[in-house]
Amino acid sequence: MRDLGAGLRYLGRGQQWVLAHGRWFGFGLLPALITLVLYAAALTALGFYADDIATWATPFADDWGSTGRALTRGVFAVMLWVGVLMLAVVTFAAVALLIGEPFYEKLSEKVEESEGGLPAGTVDHPLWRELWIALCDSVYVLFRTLLFTIPLFLLGFVPFIGQTVIPVLGICVSAFFLTVELASVGLQRRGVPVKERLVMLRQRKALALGFGVPLALAFLVPLLAVPLMPGAVAGATLLVRDLTGTRPTGASGVGGPGQGVPGAPGVPSPYGAPPSPYGAPPPPYGQPGRP
Repeated sequence: MRDLGAGLRYLGRGQQWVLAHGRWFGFGLLPALITLVLYAAALTALGFYADDIATWATPFADDWGSTGRALTRGVFAVMLWVGVLMLAVVTFAAVALLIGEPFYEKLSEKVEESEGGLPAGTVDHPLWRELWIALCDSVYVLFRTLLFTIPLFLLGFVPFIGQTVIPVLGICVSAFFLTVELASVGLQRRGVPVKERLVMLRQRKALALGFGVPLALAFLVPLLAVPLMPGAVAGATLLVRDLTGTRPTGASGVGGPGQGVPGAPGVPSPYGAPPSPYGAPPPPYGQPGRP
């Protein structure tokens, strides 16, 4: 339960940070706004063609009575739209991060600097390289998301369970992978590969859900995703510092090992989260100590 509350507090602290730094809040709005327009157009088009898709996907119902045919295809159309909406919640952050890569990367760096400094061994790639890595990582996360959302979509047709339990599970799945996407900004800076990011967050599911569930629910509200996106990136950066046990840096570099610094390995987080099992951030690829 402490991790669940910690995730929620990181989300709140991220929103507070961008409101206190209005310039970065403004920079983060434009990519999110562009993404919202693209997604709104796609979801609107799906709404218009959902009945046609349902008819195409259920040819077995052609010979049924009008009531049974209409009910089956109506449920299919609704579940299709809800499933795509859940997928949109997860991919919204990924697309916005790709569109606004330079803005959100810089915003995340400023958050880390305000919290004590960037981690040691920071990986610095050219912009094109960062965009390519982010795109590949997002495709991988999307694939993993579909492994959950497709079975949940099919289970949505089961009476009672499909209308009660499945939507809750869908929100939790969307929330977890939304946190993965947002945390990728800070974890990519540390040279952590996407598969390792998933392992790290699976070990702290409550932290990921505490951060992601309220954000996923808020993203369902039209227009609310745009003003929340900059703060979500800032909050995810704070979460990453907890997840990796990042030590603040002083004028002469990294602080001494575990010198009572909150969030350092072996030192409790100020939000009650357990110490990170990963210790100090890994060195970049190609340097000694990196497999």
